[in-house]
Amino acid sequence: MKKTYKIDVDCANCANKMEEAAKNTAGIKDATVNFMTLKMIVEFEDGTEPAAVMKDVLKNCKKVEDDCEIFL
Repeated sequence: MKKTYKIDVDCANCANKMEEAAKNTAGIKDATVNFMTLKMIVEFEDGTEPAAVMKDVLKNCKKVEDDCEIFL
């Protein structure tokens, strides 16, 4: 399943850090962050609960870029 989330991030480098953090989160098959549109497209692994996984994604993103935001 794929879902798109609105994000708030300050620079393209920070967006890349968020993308890598999301990709390294359990339950995520793939993630793409587009700095120009301020959107994150996430593909979840089968059988995962998107809401629970996205909480972990946000935690991981905050570790690499503490002022980023994902609007769940």
